[in-house]
Amino acid sequence: MPKEMKCSSSVYFEIEPHQLPIIYRREYNVRFCGLEKLHPFDAAKWSHIFHYLKEAMLVNDHSVTRPNEVQNEDLLVVHTPEYLKSLKWSWNVARIAEIPPLSLVPNFIVQKCYLKPMRYQTGGSILAGKLALDRGWAINIGGGFHHCSKDRGGGFCPYADITLLLKFLFLQGGKVKKAMIVDLDAHQGNGYERDFLDQNDVYILDVYNKGIYPKDELAKKAIKRHIELWHFTEDDEYLTKVDINLEKALREFHPDVVVYNAGTDVLDGDRLGLLAISPQGIIRRDELVFLKVRKNKIPIVMLTSGGYQKKTARIIADSILNLNEKGLIPALEIAVNE
Repeated sequence: MPKEMKCSSSVYFEIEPHQLPIIYRREYNVRFCGLEKLHPFDAAKWSHIFHYLKEAMLVNDHSVTRPNEVQNEDLLVVHTPEYLKSLKWSWNVARIAEIPPLSLVPNFIVQKCYLKPMRYQTGGSILAGKLALDRGWAINIGGGFHHCSKDRGGGFCPYADITLLLKFLFLQGGKVKKAMIVDLDAHQGNGYERDFLDQNDVYILDVYNKGIYPKDELAKKAIKRHIELWHFTEDDEYLTKVDINLEKALREFHPDVVVYNAGTDVLDGDRLGLLAISPQGIIRRDELVFLKVRKNKIPIVMLTSGGYQKKTARIIADSILNLNEKGLIPALEIAVNE
């Protein structure tokens, strides 16, 4: 891979002044003629988030940024050809998506109904990196596939969008030479951690439940500051640990961009995350991260990542509304009304 390249990919593009660095399109949503109901994940979470933000008049169809689908040549910036070929086998995609009946579905349907939406979300994550540099912040209402590495998917994550986001920024040879990943999803972010093993230009802060998937010991070696939680950790302990460790991380390392993997599977009652954080705890967590990062004048990218209950879409939307109210994603309402 060349040390520097000028991006000619359609995944990067300029947006108009009236558009916001909030990224979404309806193609994000996964539909398998009902098969998606076999997975605990809300397969229409992304459309629900957008609907709530629209309802609150924060965004509309003209102000939201609609990303392009990531293409094979873009994916090859990180993924091995062998891995991409493996996605042509439904049984392998079924393992990644954790929906066993998918192994019986013809691959062209799997491509259309699952992998294509994930490619649009991946395109959204990569674009969010560029827009964060342009505007100071960006939110992809999707992405955060932190269990996928260059040669292996898993945990509903078929593409390594976090690795791709950062590789695209590094390869531009411009503003980004160092990056920080702040991963507050309930699960260890083992995918990008494997991709960034032994790289000193990426600082990883990962706060996760130590007793759940994926328990990847090799990947842990990439974490510069890791905080392991016990089952059913509650707000006070959680927010204190996030606050103290993010503050220390930003003192130890001075990144050119922060990627914030803002999983809501920390929510009380999520049977995959097994933590006990309240809705207000999640909103306060997101505010805390944006406040500390923006105070240091560092561009920030937010990805919505995991969250497996029907009510998580409402919480994510409320959190974004709170960020606007606190001035942490500024001039949002002005931009919508232009």
